[in-house]
Amino acid sequence: MSQGPISYIQRTTDYYLGLGYNNPYQWACFDDVPFTHPNKPLKDMSVAVVTTAAPYQPDKGDQGPGAVYNAAAKFHEVYRLPVVPEPDLRISHIAIDRAHTHAADKNTYLPLTCLKQAAEKKEIGALAPFVYGFPTNRSQRTNREQDCPELVSQLLADEVDSLILVPNCPVCHQSLALAARAAERAGLLTVIMGCAKDIVEHVGVPRFYFSDFPLGNSCGRPDDRPSQEQMLNDALHMLTTAMAPRTTATNPLKWQGVKNWKDDYANIEKLSAAEIAQKRADFDAAKTVLKKARV
Repeated sequence: MSQGPISYIQRTTDYYLGLGYNNPYQWACFDDVPFTHPNKPLKDMSVAVVTTAAPYQPDKGDQGPGAVYNAAAKFHEVYRLPVVPEPDLRISHIAIDRAHTHAADKNTYLPLTCLKQAAEKKEIGALAPFVYGFPTNRSQRTNREQDCPELVSQLLADEVDSLILVPNCPVCHQSLALAARAAERAGLLTVIMGCAKDIVEHVGVPRFYFSDFPLGNSCGRPDDRPSQEQMLNDALHMLTTAMAPRTTATNPLKWQGVKNWKDDYANIEKLSAAEIAQKRADFDAAKTVLKKARV
C-alpha cells in the first residue's frame, strides 16, 4: 500500500462494504470555508480545547488503555468541564487505531498539560478555564443543528478567543471540522490537530495541523513530551500565521512505531471470512448499545 497519508474515506468505505453494509456513508463537503482573522497576538489570546474524548464513567465497562471499542462509554451532548482539576477523559468509545495506539499517555490526544505550560511561559494569554467535549456523531444534521450551536454558545459566554480542536477517529474528524466551521462563523479562531487529512480537507476548515500518525495520536507521539510540545506550538502559531482558509500545515515528525502501521487500520483485505463475520456482529451489537443509550 502507498505510504502517503491513509485515505480514511476510501478505507472505511471499503471496510463497511466488506462487512455487508451496502449504503456507503456520505461525508460532509463544502465549497465555502469561513475564516476569522486574528485581532490580537497569540500572547494575549485565551485558548480552549475541544475534544471528542469522553468523561470516564465507572459503570460503563473498561475504558482504560488498550480497551476494546466501548460504545457504552460514548457521550451524546456537548459538555463543559473545568480544567482544574484536570478531568479524566478517555477514548475507548471511538474507532482509534487500536493496533498501534495504547492511549496510556493522554497527552497524545489531550493537550491540556502542554497548553498549561504555554500559558505559564506566556506564549498564550491563558488556557481557558474549561475543556469542551463535542460528541462524535454520524448524523451531520445533529452536529450542525444541535451540537454546534450549543458549543458556540458556551464558548462565547466564556469569552474564549481561540480553539484547539482534537479529533481521534474518522467520524471525529468530520464532527470537529463542522464544529470549527461554526466557531469561525461566530468570530473565533480555530485550528484542528488531527491525523485524517482527507476527511478534514474534504469537509473544508480554516486551519488544519496534520500529523501522519495512527488515529488517537493527534497531539504527539506517546511518552514523547518534546514531540507533544513541538506539535502544539506549531498548531498554536497557525492561529496567527494562516492567511486564508483551507490552510494545512504538516507535522515534520515521523511515527516511531512499526513502519507498516498504515496497512492495518480498517483493512478489509487483511481479514478472514470468520473475522469479517465477527466484526459485523460486533458492529451490530455496538449499534444496539447506542440505540438504547439514546432512548
